[in-house]
Amino acid sequence: MMESKPRLLRIAFLGTRGVPATYSGFETFVEQLGARLVERGHQVTVFNRYPFVPLRAREYRGMRIIRLRTIQRKSLDTLVHTFLSCLWLPLIQPDVVYICGVGNAIFCGMVRLMGIPVVINVDGEDWARKKWSGFAVKWLRASEAWACRLADAVIADAKVIQDRYKRDYRTETVLIPYGAEVRLEEEGIETLKKFGLEPRKYVLFVGRMVPENRADLLIEAFRAVPRASGVKVAIVGDAPYSDEYKKALVAMADDRVVFTGYAFDAAYRELSRHCLFYVLASGVEGTRPVLLDQMGFGNCVVVRDTAANSAVIADAGVKFENAREKDSLAETLNSLIEHPDMVEEYRGKAVARVKDAFGWGGVTDQYEDLFRKLAAC
Repeated sequence: MMESKPRLLRIAFLGTRGVPATYSGFETFVEQLGARLVERGHQVTVFNRYPFVPLRAREYRGMRIIRLRTIQRKSLDTLVHTFLSCLWLPLIQPDVVYICGVGNAIFCGMVRLMGIPVVINVDGEDWARKKWSGFAVKWLRASEAWACRLADAVIADAKVIQDRYKRDYRTETVLIPYGAEVRLEEEGIETLKKFGLEPRKYVLFVGRMVPENRADLLIEAFRAVPRASGVKVAIVGDAPYSDEYKKALVAMADDRVVFTGYAFDAAYRELSRHCLFYVLASGVEGTRPVLLDQMGFGNCVVVRDTAANSAVIADAGVKFENAREKDSLAETLNSLIEHPDMVEEYRGKAVARVKDAFGWGGVTDQYEDLFRKLAAC
């Protein structure tokens, strides 16, 4: 008898701003995983949040795009958009729904009432982010428990998150890391020229301009780097609803700190490929996709010493101490600037680590297997 072909699935992604990825790690994750699932023959639908993602096309990289408006308020735009996306599900009849962000956990129950298996990626400790306070923190804390009760599968991207859910909620999560690509192609320097930067003469920060990402810590620690080194700092990123924090960053920065705003596509690749090394200063636990991305560019990476960061880099990066964060980061910056041979050594280690542990092919295999099991229930 001929073996039957594996079932092709209809998969819907909810809870992000959408694709192409122009905001955070979740958007990059959905774009990379969704496109690879399409290549394997599956039908993927992504709900885009307008006007945050201006794409008007109905398809992107083979993924079907459904564009829905939302309320442009920090505390409501995600919840409103995810709710509206759920209302569309009976029309597209997916086999599996993937929800991003623990704050959307309440909608897992709504999806299950429709008879559709639902997966939620809870990410890191979202309630610990400084942008949230009061009721928002209580909502996010409650959402962790809702995710455990309402979802068919809870995804943890790091073992530290998996361990916490088992300890606090007695829930077995599915551990699947984010993926990364190795991108070592030569890139131009037009973007560098635009911002007065030189190859291998700047430290790179990439992230949303929000307090928990700690661009302020890098700016403060960099003051200890001698001007004679000729090294600058490139702060890449922006964020809505954070004007006061961005003003504070500009006020504390000296003339060696360059704010580029958002950088996408070629601009992002150029800034990434030509930096001296990359710094991740955030203390929020969980795997940061941008860290994997920078390792894939072959960059030496400097990270805060947390369980999640340590699990990602293993011996392929440099850590600074939590307890004395500013002084430890300053010492690390100066040590790497003074020892370019060490930087080159960590570049090679970073690429090897990505190839060994975070290839998108393996990540896609794990999700494809999970989706098929859930759709068969």
